[in-house]
This record gives sequence, structure tokens and C-alpha cells, in this order.
Amino acid sequence: MEHFIVSARKYRPQTFKDVVGQQAITNTLLNAIENNHLAQALLFTGPRGVGKTTCARILAKMINSDGKETGEEDFAFNIFELDAASNNSVDDIRSLTDQVRIPPQVGKYKVYIIDEVHMLSQAAFNAFLKTLEEPPKHCIFILATTEKHKIIPTILSRCQIFDFKRITVKDAKNYLKYIAEEQGITADDDALHIIAQKADGAMRDALSIFDRVVSFSGKDLTRQAVTENLNVLDYETYFESTDLILENKIPDLLIQFNHTLSKGFDGHHFIAGLASHFRDLLVSKTPATIELLEVGEQTQTKYLEQSQKASQEFLMQGINLANDCDLKYKTSKNQRLLVELCLMQLASITFDGEKKNSKCYIIPSSYFKKKGITPIPVKVPKPAASVAPSAEAKTPSTPVSTPQAPAKQPEAETVSNVVTNPPPRRRSGLSLSSIRAKKEHQIKQLEVVVDEENLPTEPFTEERFMEVWEFITNKIRKDGKHNLASILSMDTPKLKGTNIHLEFPTETNKKEVTQNQFELMNYIRTTLSNFDISLVITVNEVTEKKYVFTDEDKYEKLKESNPNIEILRRAFDLDL
Repeated sequence: MEHFIVSARKYRPQTFKDVVGQQAITNTLLNAIENNHLAQALLFTGPRGVGKTTCARILAKMINSDGKETGEEDFAFNIFELDAASNNSVDDIRSLTDQVRIPPQVGKYKVYIIDEVHMLSQAAFNAFLKTLEEPPKHCIFILATTEKHKIIPTILSRCQIFDFKRITVKDAKNYLKYIAEEQGITADDDALHIIAQKADGAMRDALSIFDRVVSFSGKDLTRQAVTENLNVLDYETYFESTDLILENKIPDLLIQFNHTLSKGFDGHHFIAGLASHFRDLLVSKTPATIELLEVGEQTQTKYLEQSQKASQEFLMQGINLANDCDLKYKTSKNQRLLVELCLMQLASITFDGEKKNSKCYIIPSSYFKKKGITPIPVKVPKPAASVAPSAEAKTPSTPVSTPQAPAKQPEAETVSNVVTNPPPRRRSGLSLSSIRAKKEHQIKQLEVVVDEENLPTEPFTEERFMEVWEFITNKIRKDGKHNLASILSMDTPKLKGTNIHLEFPTETNKKEVTQNQFELMNYIRTTLSNFDISLVITVNEVTEKKYVFTDEDKYEKLKESNPNIEILRRAFDLDL
């Protein structure tokens, strides 16, 4: 069995040109070597797996090379690597300073690479200060660390600092593609992109993940194999979730979330990924920001397609809801319920079936006449002969509790603003079927065109009007609207043609009747079959004195009737 070498070692860069994603640093070091401008103490800092130790080794070989060496010469005797994690005592540093005095036997420089230098003790740092500040001419120190903040300032001030950046997803993916071609492996672009994202900016981690996935799937590297092996939520999960959210399919959305949890994924990871997915969709809507979308070409096409389905307002509100759920997740006692509530809220953003303020307008025919359109009249069929005609047969589409007429009413064959529908089967107010039925009913209402030229205007007598007026006021009182009923009883309506005149003492009375006049006038017009009837309300402040409002007014009224009441009050020292 042939010995296997991991890709992180096999493909370790041998020159600065092979280093991935650190062009600024490698160019600086090359120019420093060519111009003989290299400092004697260098500090390489940055995240793990970005090439700090690799660049240190390449630099150590280059500064001893004069172009005449053979390819096998690596100046191993001139390069000393010290792991500060296990050699962090004062004695180790003293041993190092003793070796520094001896000049190299081959080459020009001795190079000391101290890895994880932040692990040195405080005493070791202090023992190293003098040697680091004034090293021999033949000695160069290269310090490498992932935690620069743990190094004392006196060390930092003696070093030339190079900050290594994280490897971008694009650079990591391109290098993985090169390695896959070298090994004869067929790899999907999306599969390599997922590996690069999972590595989180570390090239060494990306190569380790690549070896692991290749061992699992062989020579054919697919996106499905990568997501299955790494146990990551791929893009398809979030694409499907967003489609269900946009289609308001709450049950299917909750089932999909449960299926995601059954695979071992965390709800926190799911909701955070959904917020990132909304962000990517928002980025995809604008050509200027499309470069911020770090995905493969095939996935980028899917993002562009789905971004056309979602509005910018939906995405902004979705990001806020998902981000709020992300912040509350750790402190929540019922984390699954928190995510499910967030998903239901997301699926309700574009759902208007239960909006309280939604309005359905019946468009008058005059609007269509201005546009040159002939309106279609709506006819109400005659009721069966066996059924007594009632005011309920003429109730408008807006739900109004209309009482039965006190006497037989004349029939109207054509009624404007009237839509007669059979009473729907009772459903639960929270059921999806009732919500769907309500939505369909509202849509049908929007399609109604009113024929206001055929409104019934049958004549009626004043006696008949007073009967209807007394009946509706009694009905209002029985319904529990005592305030409105008492206001209507303040004045006897006066009929002038088709105008009903009422006079009240205050604006408050007028406002109360005006706000409730729809039911009142709807019943009167429908019962009398005359839609020319209108209500005219006036305010006469002089009549205000006729009515008693406060306790003092009532007492003064009683004194006028019987002056002895005042004597009685004084005799017993009574208060109002």
C-alpha cells in the first residue's frame, strides 16, 4: 500500500508565486530581497492556514540562494524552526541566543522561525528582547502567530509586521479546482464552492476537507455528495423554503423545517442561513451589487431567478424578522417554537387574506362613462312566490344586520349597489378554507359594476315612513345601542320630499348619528324601495336648553317644577 500524503503537505507552495491569496505580502518580500531591504526581525500574523509558516520557509530558502545551487539544496542546516508552544521557557530562549552567535557554514544567513510565538512566557519574552533588537548580521528572525494581541508591545516594536488576510472563497475555489485537475478528479463548481465556504478563509482547512470528500465520493465530486458528507445546509434547502414562504404555504414550510431538524441541523443555523439567503437575494436584484454574491455560476442563476419573485420590501422585512429571531434564539426557552413563529410570520408578509383594513370598492357607472365604457347592470332575481318578500332579499353585499319589515314591502326588480349571494357554509375563522373563501368573495366584489340609473324610486306616504322610522329605532334600542336610540328620540323627523330632516342640540349628537347612518338609511331605502332618500342633520344650540345633561341641570329643572325641593335640601344640608 502506497503511503498517502495529504494535499496540505503535497501541494504546499515552494515559491512565492504558488502562495494563494497573499499577493501583497509576497510582492513586498520579493522586492525587499531584490533591493537588499529586508529587516532582521519579521512578524507574520493572521488566521490559521493562510500561509504564514509556508512564506517563512520560502523566505528562508530565498535569502540564502544565489542562483548557483542545485534543485536539491534546501539549506536545511541554516533554517531552524522552534515551536514556542512547547519551548516557551527562559532556558529554551537562552539556548537559542547561544546558537545565534555561531555563523552559518553554508549560505549567508541563519534563519530562525519561531511558530506560535505568543505562547512564550513573560520571562522568555524579556530574555529574547535584547537578541531580537540587536541580532548578529548573519541572523534573521521570523516570528509567526495567530494572536498578535498576546505579544508584548516591546516585541512588536522590534519587528516588521506582515498581516496575512483570510483566503477569499473565490481564490480557495480556484486553487481547489487546480488540485482536482492535477489529481484527475471531476468536480462540480458548486461542490468546490461549498468546500471553500466551509473552510472559512483557511487554505489548509480547505485542502483537508477536499481530501475527506474525495475519500467519500471518489473521482466524481458532486454538490450533493459534498453537502451529505459535510452535513451542511445547501442552497436548495433555502431556495425551497423561500418558495414556500412566497406562496404562503405555512404547513409545508413547518414540515420542511421539521425535516431539516431531523437531519441533525440546529434551528439557529437554519434561521441564520435563511437571513443570509434573503441578503443574497437582495444583492441579486441590483446589477451593481451582483459581485457581492459569492456563489457558483449555476447557483447564481438560481438566485437571479428567485430574486425576481421577491420584492425588495419583502426581503427587507424578512431579513429583519430572521435577524430578530437570530438574536433571541440563545435566550429563548422554547427555541423550536421561536423559529416556527418566525417562519409563520415570514409566510404571512405577502398574505393579505386576513387584513383588517382591506377595502373592496364598488365602482359607480359614472366612472366608466367618463372612460367611454358601458357598465353591466347587476340584476336581482325575483324571489319565489311562496317566500314572503323581506328586506333581507335586498341587503347590500356589506354585512349589515337588517331587521324584518313591519309590513309587506313592494318588490324591486333592479337594485343598485346590491349583490345577492347564498349564505356560505359556516367555517372556522382560523381555517385555511374560510380564509380562501373570504378572499374569493372579495375578488368577486371587485368585479361588480353598479348600474345606478335603475335605482328604485317608488313613492311612499309620510305615515308609511313614520312606521318604518319607529320600527328601526326600536330595533336599534333592542340591539343595545341605547345612546344612539336616545339621540334619535330627541327630535321627530320631518320629511320634505325625499329628505329626512333632523335637528340636534350639539355637534356630538350629529357626529354619533352620522357615524351610524349607514344601517339606518340602508334599511329605510330598501324597505321603502326609494334610494333617493337622504338624511339632513342640523345643529341648533338653542334647543340645547330643552335637554338636561348634568346633575345641576336636572336639579334646576326640578326646582322649576317644585320650589319646595330647595327648602328640603337646605333643611337636611344635602349635596347633589
